[in-house]
Amino acid sequence: MRALVGTLVSEAISLLGTRITMIAIPLYVLATTGSAAKTGVVAFAEALPLVVGKVLVGPVIDRLGARPVAIACDLGSAVVVGAIPVLHDTDRLPFPVFVALVALAGALRGPGDAAKSAIIPSVVRHAAIPMERATGLFGTIERTASMVGAALGGLLIASAGAANALLIDAASFAVSAVVFGWATTALRVSPESSTASSSSYVADLREGFAFLRTDRVLVGITAMVALTNLLDASWSTVLVPVWAVDSGGGARVIGLLFATFGAAAALGALVASVWAQRLPRYAVYLVAFLVAGAPRFIAMAIDVPLIALLLVAVGAGFASGFINPVLGAVIYERIPEPLMGRVSSLTTAICWSLMPLGGLLGGLLASRLGISWALAAVGAAYFLVTMLPALDPRWREMDDRQPLAAGAPAVSSP
Repeated sequence: MRALVGTLVSEAISLLGTRITMIAIPLYVLATTGSAAKTGVVAFAEALPLVVGKVLVGPVIDRLGARPVAIACDLGSAVVVGAIPVLHDTDRLPFPVFVALVALAGALRGPGDAAKSAIIPSVVRHAAIPMERATGLFGTIERTASMVGAALGGLLIASAGAANALLIDAASFAVSAVVFGWATTALRVSPESSTASSSSYVADLREGFAFLRTDRVLVGITAMVALTNLLDASWSTVLVPVWAVDSGGGARVIGLLFATFGAAAALGALVASVWAQRLPRYAVYLVAFLVAGAPRFIAMAIDVPLIALLLVAVGAGFASGFINPVLGAVIYERIPEPLMGRVSSLTTAICWSLMPLGGLLGGLLASRLGISWALAAVGAAYFLVTMLPALDPRWREMDDRQPLAAGAPAVSSP
């Protein structure tokens, strides 16, 4: 179990640092430039290479193995992120250099995250546990670390400043690399078992795209998650803050709502790690999205009392905790081991691709329709996107559980 426990601990450490950075970087830009436009430029400079890196690193993961790629990216991230406060403290960090460092950090984080995701099937096989249990545990770590990291980031930035808080993130990358390397020693890929081929990088990349196109369930999941991530981003970055200001609740209500949702989601993911493998995936998917999606938008749109909204957030968060364990298990089982790096990194990149547009969508709808109608519109879109699979019988293939067989396809191509 060392590989599983160590990988979970490494992921928790890395996510804590990343969440601190998500708060520290925009606050650093605002504190040093006072420009919201430059803050947006920095956010874009990090997001674009992150997504592109996820797409392009797949063949490298499949050739070299996920373990060395993940370790190298974490160590590189420690150096790049750590350079920001060092240069700031020595007055050698002009804005263009800062943007370049943030972009490089994104370019390292994307491939690193993709490699850690690609190694999960190997970790699960080594631990000999059901896939839903593993994805549920990873979901619990992600939700909990996000919640704790946000609170810790606020305290660190308030006490030490945004730039110095980045030192914690740099240290977290270094510690994460050490823990991950120690935990996954038994998962090293030997030359005899390496899946490296004699084909070109471009051919390998095309092979990943070709496989994804032929699996209609994977295509459906990827498209659906990309759209829900877009709608979730509009909710969290614009609609909730605007609603909170208009309703008079302010930052206190925003923090309370997100903390409630996050805590319930962590609990849901933990429960999913125990029970999800015994439940029908297709039914769990439909019920979880039905509860986690539209109700929170509608409750805010009709301006229910705060206590009622928090109860909706508890139900929505708990249900959302089941979503990633189920979808993650389906994705990992359907990808052949030799293509795991290419296809898993590609699906993740597509799922993230629309998130930068979420704030633009939320802002446009709120300014044109008003906050109540904007919430209702996004909630309705969320319902349609997540419930359309109920009309498509192909999605029932989610219930066809497949063993994780190293070196062999998890499913036959349709």
